[in-house]
Amino acid sequence: MKLLLAPLALALLVACTRSPAPEAGPAAVAAPEGGDRRIQADVAFLADDLLEGRAAGTRGYDLAALYVANRYRAIGLQPAGEDGSYFQRVPLLEGRRLRDGAGFSLVRDGQERRFAFEDEFLPGINFNAASHSVTAPLVFVGQAVHAPELEHDDFAGVDVRGKIAVYFSGAPSTFPNTQRAYHASGREKLARLAERGAVGAITIGNPVDEAKYPWARNARNWAMPGMRLVGDDGAPVDAFPQLKASASLSVHAARELFEGAKMDAEEVFARREAGTLEAFDLPGQATLTGATALETVESRNVVGKLPGSDPALSAEHIVYTAHLDHVGHGAEVNGDGIYNGALDNALGTAVMLEAAHELVAGPAPKRSLLFVAVTAEERGLLGAEHFATHPTVPRDSLVANINMDMPVFLADVTDVVPIGIEHSSLENDVKAAAAELGVGLSADPKPEEVVFVRSDQYAFVRQGIPAVYLDAGIKARSPDVDALALYEDFLTGHYHQPSDDLSRPIHYPSAAMLSRLNAAIGRRVGDAAGRPQWKEGDFFGRTFGGQAAP
Repeated sequence: MKLLLAPLALALLVACTRSPAPEAGPAAVAAPEGGDRRIQADVAFLADDLLEGRAAGTRGYDLAALYVANRYRAIGLQPAGEDGSYFQRVPLLEGRRLRDGAGFSLVRDGQERRFAFEDEFLPGINFNAASHSVTAPLVFVGQAVHAPELEHDDFAGVDVRGKIAVYFSGAPSTFPNTQRAYHASGREKLARLAERGAVGAITIGNPVDEAKYPWARNARNWAMPGMRLVGDDGAPVDAFPQLKASASLSVHAARELFEGAKMDAEEVFARREAGTLEAFDLPGQATLTGATALETVESRNVVGKLPGSDPALSAEHIVYTAHLDHVGHGAEVNGDGIYNGALDNALGTAVMLEAAHELVAGPAPKRSLLFVAVTAEERGLLGAEHFATHPTVPRDSLVANINMDMPVFLADVTDVVPIGIEHSSLENDVKAAAAELGVGLSADPKPEEVVFVRSDQYAFVRQGIPAVYLDAGIKARSPDVDALALYEDFLTGHYHQPSDDLSRPIHYPSAAMLSRLNAAIGRRVGDAAGRPQWKEGDFFGRTFGGQAAP
């Protein structure tokens, strides 16, 4: 079968570039000529059932990667991967939780309470051992946030060492958006727990998130794998071996942890919303057990290059990114178990391809441009992190990142939402390019979703590289259409579901508008006299960009 993939992909590529766009479902908006049609054709292929949801490390993803590489070739991008190819190998460790051996029990006042797998709890995936068992006391640590710059410490007054830490996701609502995004990162939480000597971690649900993203909807996909990068030393990256076990707990089950404690669950839930949580020990001991099937796999980033026109500045690179993967097969919903990821992120990838088409049409900017379709974003931004830390060009030549992820264009809109422009001089480039094209810019309507740390641009930010991520707009051209409501409906009803497929009414002209804007931003950054810079005193500039603290 593998021998058939190359000719099959090439045949489909020719069909998508020379023939009318394939049908994209009865609800899809008809696309006219030009960029709209190219974007629609790319989405129609990448979100087809043939690719089985494009999960990293699968045949479906490999076929998508081959397709994108051939699209690069057709557009006119040079290979910029490894060994003269369009591909960069990404070494991964895949872990799958097993039902057999999974357990979560609580012993209190001589009574044992066993929580039900899937209905009430799920064990975390252990990337350090095939099986685990930990028994330890419990300690509640708010949202596991240590933010000395804001005089906030969720660990104050408790000793975490040798205990299983219980905490909420997210960060306090009272935080400024920037710090809230940073401290909401799951990696930061686990790092804080590990350095304080915790032996386990339990994330608990809350009523507000449960209303938007029900436990049962996510828990039914417990068999989906997780992944970690494999480091140069052969060990999984950010696997935190000090934490011997982890689990997540539903809202209903979480209430029982606070019975007989300093505060009951309802008070804790209310304090979470108010940003006034405090740490305290919980009564009883918990035992967490689990088993994980571990397997090393390899996936690929797809890297193309438009060389710069200036003899000196062409040695510097602006990196465009869009994640090519989605989540693959999952629990069936209405008889459908393929999670196609049409908007997330076949559309983002298609937008990047069209931006490349715009830029190749010339004239070439002075700096070189890289286009990277990254793998394993859905498993933790892994492909982007691998490229940002092991680029196929000199590391210090990377000057900026422009990311495209899940642009939810379900209506004709007049704007886009630029995520992260406030942190760097890229703000000037984005505003100037938008003004030139007549595109409106709107503030992030849902800052509580902290998307700046949840997509691939954050991997570059962590390496000190200024980045921006342009999301779909929220202002419909028609006064009778509520674009924000359509976006919220997608998040609550279709995000990471089989229904994110070609039946979504994608508005391709709006997606083409985003491609033109991203291309215009790249031209401005590419032709500027100097590299983009973090703004003076910016939090991310201080944390990752080498700025001195004020």
